[in-house]
Amino acid sequence: MFHRSRSNLALWFTLTMGSILVIFAGVIYYQAVLDELEDLDRLLYKKSRVMAVNAKYELRKKQLDLENVPLLGSNVPPLGTEFVYARWYDTKGELVQFFGTTPEAQLTITPGFHTLKTTFYSSKGASTVTWLRQLTLPVYQDNLLIGYLQVATPLASAQNNLAQLRLVLLLTVPVTLGVIGLAGWCLGGIAMQPIRDSYDQLQRFTADASHELRSPLSAITSNAQYGLISQSSSPEMQRQRFEKILDVAKSMSTLVNNLLFLARHAGRLSPESLQQVDLKSELLQIADEYATQDAAKHLNLTYTLPTTSVIVLGDADLLRQAVVNLLSNACKYTPPGGQVQLRLFIQSNWAVIEVIDNGIGIPEADLPHIFERFYRVDKKRSRKTGGYGLGLSIVQQIVSAHAGHINVKSVIDKGSTFQIFLPLK
Repeated sequence: MFHRSRSNLALWFTLTMGSILVIFAGVIYYQAVLDELEDLDRLLYKKSRVMAVNAKYELRKKQLDLENVPLLGSNVPPLGTEFVYARWYDTKGELVQFFGTTPEAQLTITPGFHTLKTTFYSSKGASTVTWLRQLTLPVYQDNLLIGYLQVATPLASAQNNLAQLRLVLLLTVPVTLGVIGLAGWCLGGIAMQPIRDSYDQLQRFTADASHELRSPLSAITSNAQYGLISQSSSPEMQRQRFEKILDVAKSMSTLVNNLLFLARHAGRLSPESLQQVDLKSELLQIADEYATQDAAKHLNLTYTLPTTSVIVLGDADLLRQAVVNLLSNACKYTPPGGQVQLRLFIQSNWAVIEVIDNGIGIPEADLPHIFERFYRVDKKRSRKTGGYGLGLSIVQQIVSAHAGHINVKSVIDKGSTFQIFLPLK
C-alpha cells in the first residue's frame, strides 16, 4: 500500500512539475522566436530606410530617380546585405524596378512585415524551399508618398539559432524530467515515512491493546465459569473467585482509563484550560503523600525544592499525574533500601522536575522506545508489578501538551534520571 502511494505521489509530482517544465520551455522558445524576429525586423527596417532615402522624386517633372538606390540603381554598388530581392512599386502599386527574382507586376501585399515560404529552382531544375522575412515600406518625400520599397532577407540565421535552442531544450527537458521523477520518488518516500511510522505504531498499539484486554477478559471468564460448574459450597472458595474477578476487573478498568486518557489529551491544551500552577507547592504535596504509601516505605524518598515559588501555565491535575507516574516507576524498580529523589529547579526559561533513583536502570537499547505505548523493558517483571507500559507514554503526552519535553538518562544497576522541562510563565 505504501509503495503504491509513494509511486502515485512520485507520478503526480513528476506530471505536475513536468507540465510546468514543458510549458516553461514552450514559453522560452516562443519568446526566443519573437526576439529573433524582432532583431531581424529591426535590422531589415534600418537597411530599408538607408535604401529609401536615396530615392528622389522631382515633383515638377513628376519623375522618380532610383539611380542612387542600392541594389536598384545602376550607379551605386550593392548594399552589403543578404537581401534576396529588392523591388520598387509606384504609388499605384505597379512595378517600376527590381533586383533579384522576377516579381509580380502589381503589388498585392499590404505594407509591413510578412513571413513568406518561397521555392527557388536551380539551373538543373532542383527546388529549394526558403523562408523569407519581407518588408514592404511606404516611402515619403516631403510628406508625399512616392512609392513602395519591398525587400526580403532569408530567415536562415534565425532558424539556425532556434534550431540550436530546440536541440538544447530537447536534451535538457527529458533529463530534467528524469531528475524530477527521481526527486519525486525520494520526496514521496520522505513524505510517506511519518505516515508509515504512524501506521506501524497504530498496528502495534491495536495488537498490544487487544492482547492486554484479552488476558483479563479470559481470566474473568475462566473464574466465572469455574464458579458456575464448581460443586463446592464453601463460601471461602466463592469469595476467592470473586476477589480474583474483582482484581482483574480493576486492572482492566485501569488499562481502559489509561487508553481513554491517551485518546482525550492528544495535542496541546487549549488556552482556556491553562491556569497558573505553583510547582513547588504541588511537588511538596506529592512528596508528603507518597512518603506514606506502601510503595515508598522500603525506600529513602527525599526531595529538594527551591525557596521561592515556580509558576507555570498548565493543568495541575495532569502535571501531578505525570510526576506521580515517574515516582511510581522509580519506586517499583528500586530495590529495598534504595534512594529516590524528587527535585525542582529553574534552568534558563524552563522549570525542571527531576526524579532520580538508584534502581535497576534501563538498558541503553531500550531508551529510545520507553515512551512508546505498551513498551516494556522486561515484560515478565512488568507483569509482577502490574504495569501495562502506558505510564511513560502518559507522562510524555502530558508534558508535550504543556509545550515541554522530557529527557531520560539511565545506567544498568546504577539508576535512572527523568527530567521534565516546562516553560515558565
